[in-house]
Amino acid sequence: MTAHATLRAELRDDSPFVATPAPRLSWIVETTETDWEHAEAQLDDGHGVVELPGADSVLVAWPFAPLAPGERRAIRVRARATSGTWTSWSAPLDVAAGFLADGEWVARPVGLAAPTRDAQPTVVRTRFRIGRPVAQALLFWTALGSAEPEVNGIPVSDDVLAPGWTAYRDRLVHETVDVTGLLREGENELSAALAGAWYTEKYGFFTFADRLYGTQPSFLAQLRVTFDDGTTTTIAATGDGWEAASEGPIVDSGIYAGEHQDLARAVDGFSPARVGASANPGYENVPIPEARVAPPVRRIETLPVATTIPTPSGGTILDFGQNLVGRLRVRVRGAAGTRVVIRHAEVLDEGELALRPLRNAAATATFDLSGSDDVLESRFSFYGFRYAQITGVEVDAADVDAVVLHTDMTPTGWFAASDPLIERLHENVVWGMRGNFLSIPTDCPQRDERLGWTGDLQVFAPTASFLYDCAGFLTSWLRDLAHEQAREDGSVPVVIPSALGGFASFGGVSPAAWGDAATVVPTVMHDRFGDRDILAAQYPSMRAWVDAVGREVRDGLWAGRMQLGDWLDPAAPPDKPGQAKVDSDIVATAYHARSLRQVAEAAALLGYEADAAQYGTLADRSRDAFVAEYVTPAGRMMSDAPTAYAVALEFDLVTDPAVRAGLARRLADLVREGGYRIGTGFVGTPLVTDALTGGGHLAAAERLLTQTECPSWLYPVTQGATTVWERWDSLLPDGSVNPGEMTSFNHYALGAVADWLHRTVAGLAPAAPGYRRLRIAPRPLDTLSHASARHLTPYGEASVAWHREGSEVVVTAVVPAGTRAEVDLPGLSVEVGSGSHEWRFTAPARSTPPPLDGVRASLADVLDDPRAYAALVDTVAAVDPDRARTLRDETRWGAGRPVVTALMFTPPDLLDAVDDAIRRATA
Repeated sequence: MTAHATLRAELRDDSPFVATPAPRLSWIVETTETDWEHAEAQLDDGHGVVELPGADSVLVAWPFAPLAPGERRAIRVRARATSGTWTSWSAPLDVAAGFLADGEWVARPVGLAAPTRDAQPTVVRTRFRIGRPVAQALLFWTALGSAEPEVNGIPVSDDVLAPGWTAYRDRLVHETVDVTGLLREGENELSAALAGAWYTEKYGFFTFADRLYGTQPSFLAQLRVTFDDGTTTTIAATGDGWEAASEGPIVDSGIYAGEHQDLARAVDGFSPARVGASANPGYENVPIPEARVAPPVRRIETLPVATTIPTPSGGTILDFGQNLVGRLRVRVRGAAGTRVVIRHAEVLDEGELALRPLRNAAATATFDLSGSDDVLESRFSFYGFRYAQITGVEVDAADVDAVVLHTDMTPTGWFAASDPLIERLHENVVWGMRGNFLSIPTDCPQRDERLGWTGDLQVFAPTASFLYDCAGFLTSWLRDLAHEQAREDGSVPVVIPSALGGFASFGGVSPAAWGDAATVVPTVMHDRFGDRDILAAQYPSMRAWVDAVGREVRDGLWAGRMQLGDWLDPAAPPDKPGQAKVDSDIVATAYHARSLRQVAEAAALLGYEADAAQYGTLADRSRDAFVAEYVTPAGRMMSDAPTAYAVALEFDLVTDPAVRAGLARRLADLVREGGYRIGTGFVGTPLVTDALTGGGHLAAAERLLTQTECPSWLYPVTQGATTVWERWDSLLPDGSVNPGEMTSFNHYALGAVADWLHRTVAGLAPAAPGYRRLRIAPRPLDTLSHASARHLTPYGEASVAWHREGSEVVVTAVVPAGTRAEVDLPGLSVEVGSGSHEWRFTAPARSTPPPLDGVRASLADVLDDPRAYAALVDTVAAVDPDRARTLRDETRWGAGRPVVTALMFTPPDLLDAVDDAIRRATA
């Protein structure tokens, strides 16, 4: 038997620096011993060994003396099983203080004193002397904007767009970098290239956009130097004595506009820097920065050009084969002053770059060449694109790469299946998350928006938490949410950071499903990461949100006000995305009841007994009001739309088993009547497959998943999509771009179905917070021969896979050490410990559809038999393609409707041909 432990501090793997003097510790045990259960651990910080009895190994409280600023320790751990066996000591983990002491931050904002235009990039610098040997030098820096610091001309890190975007009025994040090796005795220089990025961007819609935070970027930094004799001092703090350059190679830069560089232009025109922020009214406060808790944005990988495409206008487009977020890196040589322009697009329209979806974002990279060998890459902007066009110079495709940018999170989740379309769908979800988890969780990465829409994130949080270790990322974002919410009397702005001014809360309380991010996201994080502290930290925010809504609630119902509802229901007109089939009052009260329940459960977990009772009572009242107002005793919703049934079932608003069964039956009927095409928007889409599966209608959920006609999850895949789209039909079947004003080809929200793929199709889910207990319950789909999921849980890698062997389904699973699993398979319900496992069960026999009675067969039976459906549609299409499209798009495939009712006024010979085709296909 072998066993070893791997240690981690707090929420980051990419840096030794921690943001707190008492970082929580987690360790993973890998062992060949089965049924390994944690009994105790020993931790060593070099000053002594501490014994910790008990089963805990995830986010365990720091057991040593707190770290002091500037301190670094090497931590080791070993763990004992209940069987008595010990792991070996782990490799030492460097844990370093990434924070300053209270009152130690003295840096002031500096920037260009006399800019000639708004958002003018600059370079700031100072010089200082080091007169004795240095033991450690830590650079603490941040920016109102983004910066790239250098010490003696050498970049201090490979971070991109740092320090990222936060709620600038209330929260700044500082970077901590060990620059000991960059200093020298004698003269030194600390400098930083600086651009406005998010701080000076214009936010808003259409022509109503303006700079919100400030007009010029600022840099803040200080060096904490510890000398060999043990003394520590702060030097080079931004303030008096710093200089700023009026000229440099970065001419202009913006998140939406892109960037202009003049590579022949030297950094010049230094003069005393402005001291103090260049802030707009209301944003003058510059908070003391806090240490980073999330990984930064970095260059993650590069992609070569996949192919080149000649355009009708005579140009050449570069296709990278993948819709991504980042920028181009181009190696080129040309005459000095030659202007090179790069345009970006996610799709093509009539053979040219489709630029209309960018709206007011120019998204253009411009470079004036130096005359030598140049490498072109934007520094303070990013673009969402698959296609790019370079003009101004001839470039070999081999000299062009796409640089992929996103927050540097660790991948933790993988899924595979026998259907390549489903696998591509899942890969699209992954790429959508990668592109939109860039400093904050954005809605889209390409147009003049790129905002932290709360509704998108709350529906996607379970999927995100499986695919990547985004605990630090979401913790950071939730801190901004709480700050912005506090300025809105408990209402949660629809975007975080709150960049839309008066639009933040729609003039009152934010819409349901968007504001509910305050309760949903912390709940998901506790469920998936086992982080109790995130509930404790966010509990005031959670409570403030339901209290804010409660002020508008009457008799348990939140009704009668403007809502976004089931946003982007495919039935909504392109220019009215909120006109969903489901009544928005149903969505509002459903979410309120759910959030009240989540607050009550959080209060109980945190020991707030009075709050648990109060909010539990309110949750019961809201649930009962929902049922009384919107649910019939027979199991029908007053708003007869799939999303209404999905929220009633998945939010546990209906508890009567008979009524729940009726709701599930009606949901399945609606899904079938809709031709197994998607009939839900942002709210219903993450819920509908779970609601069907839980109600005993797995086959309907499978048909919904595997549908390729529009609208469906797989329709974009058949159109060549490599990310999830904002609209089900962002690209229309004729290849044209949807005419709607909002048409993004990289929006992760509708990809939230991936969580169902992980939990249900593959069968891997948490049964206790942080996967301390697993649920292994695959539900094999008839159309798949195998499926699998792997997830790096806080306790180690867990996996479930199944495949077919003749009439049997073989399920294999790996349960991490220190955990147990509930297994739910046909004919088997057991609990198992850690290790590798295998089970077999006999797959249900697939029924053979009966022969159908031609045009007298029900539309439901025809739809449920792919042979009959193809015969019907193909026969009509051969004579009248437009009629066939109408048949597909507008028919209600009901059980009581014969085929002939969908073919009224059809010529007799075509009706006879359809009748014969259905009979032959199903004979």
